[in-house]
Amino acid sequence: MKLLTGNANLPLARAIAGYLEVPLTDASVRRFADEEVFVEINENVRGEDVFVLQSTGYPANDNLMELLICIDALRRASAKRITAVVPYFGYARQDRKPGPRTPISAKLVANMITAAGADRVLSVDLHAGQIQGFFDIPTDNLYAAPVMSADIHARFGGRNLMVVSPDVGGVVRARALSKRLNNAPLAIVDKRRERAGESEVMNIIGDVSGRFCILIDDIVDSAGTLCNAAAALREAGAEDVVAYVSHGVLSGGAVARVEGSALSELVITDSLEATPAVRDAAKVRQLTIAPLLAEAIRRIADESSVSSLFD
Repeated sequence: MKLLTGNANLPLARAIAGYLEVPLTDASVRRFADEEVFVEINENVRGEDVFVLQSTGYPANDNLMELLICIDALRRASAKRITAVVPYFGYARQDRKPGPRTPISAKLVANMITAAGADRVLSVDLHAGQIQGFFDIPTDNLYAAPVMSADIHARFGGRNLMVVSPDVGGVVRARALSKRLNNAPLAIVDKRRERAGESEVMNIIGDVSGRFCILIDDIVDSAGTLCNAAAALREAGAEDVVAYVSHGVLSGGAVARVEGSALSELVITDSLEATPAVRDAAKVRQLTIAPLLAEAIRRIADESSVSSLFD
């Protein structure tokens, strides 16, 4: 087994390599003067089972090209099997046609990864489960819920917990976390989105009065949805509000928005490398998913069950 990483999230790649006690493959992933991506693998990978570690977050297009070119370099170097390990799958929110004459970019990206030469894909908390069907190669979708539930038990185990989905579409995710928290009750924030990046909270479904509310979501980008939901929950009598989100995109002024919100804390995973703003934020904390990914990689390499990680 070999581990090759692009430049998207070097701290996570090093943590995974440390857990597996496997050194990162010696490779150069750099740019030419015109920003073209160039990849050179400096050791033999012929006949090897290679895992390419690369999230496709900001800058999404650059990181995606790094992933594709790394895969192509490995294929041309006669690697036996290439697994694209993409903790955060960029373009996942474009998984359907929201209107006429619009693309399904998640499917396009899946086609590109397959065409580049990947034999398998490993990701974490895909925005929609059907994205697995966009690939014509085996795809494993890991869940950050076990990592989150362990942290919630450790920090808030004695509180009067209630799991809250920030929208109707996230109820399945919230229910899965609720089961891990001894079947904590559920609530739903019913919102109406007027335009991309903005949301308006309309109603709270469920009695949150006196409850310690855990908001759960897969992606936080502008943080408008979470901040509005937290304010609505407080107004409805919630004792406290904490958010757990798998992928902290946190673009633009999102971190400042969280800092000034009714949220006590926003907990994200390290599927994306923390920006300086995230590292300096008092209300934002990162959980590592390196052991989760490393164990999945080990099981894929050993041809053993990945789904049993979540039993």
